[in-house]
Amino acid sequence: MNVMYKRKDSYYLQAKKEGYRSRAAYKLTQIVQAERMVRPGDFIIDAGASPGGWSQVLLPLVGRKGKIAAVDILPMEPLPGGNFRFFQDDLSLPSLPGRILEFFGRKADLVVSDAAPNTTGIAFTDQARSADLVRIVFSLARKTLSEGGTLLAKIFEGPEADAVFKELQAEFGKVRRIRPAATRKESFELYLLAKGFRKTS
Repeated sequence: MNVMYKRKDSYYLQAKKEGYRSRAAYKLTQIVQAERMVRPGDFIIDAGASPGGWSQVLLPLVGRKGKIAAVDILPMEPLPGGNFRFFQDDLSLPSLPGRILEFFGRKADLVVSDAAPNTTGIAFTDQARSADLVRIVFSLARKTLSEGGTLLAKIFEGPEADAVFKELQAEFGKVRRIRPAATRKESFELYLLAKGFRKTS
């Protein structure tokens, strides 16, 4: 199988042409347009943000009154503007939520994550790792998300995804599985969209 051919599809080429850091920008654009989930002035956490394609999409949408906090353990070129900040940290770091909220000055409206684990090619293992990563993002959201807020996170399909779906249902008013058109046909990833966060503690 020609891996480079698979990677350099029309969305990849379009991203290069339009200056996006990753083809994943189009997945978020499609979700945002369909769900109308980002408004000017929103405060958003981009969890697992590197190389920054999703933050590139979000920054103009929130405008000057909004803020973006991007987090990744990997380095990332910052984006311009005082309303953007990059935290090069592990998502599970205990001090992270407090520092994000200090930057925001209030709770977040939305937490998004296109993060994926290092894959092994063993479906069961990869699904479990993906689910664990979403749980870490969910834990961050619990500490930073405002009442009624939204969480969007990528996960690999499988029984573990079903388990995470149920966990989200316990703390959000509505949870759905979505798969934007920009997702590669051979991919087994989908997104969990959870709206209406209910703070339980």
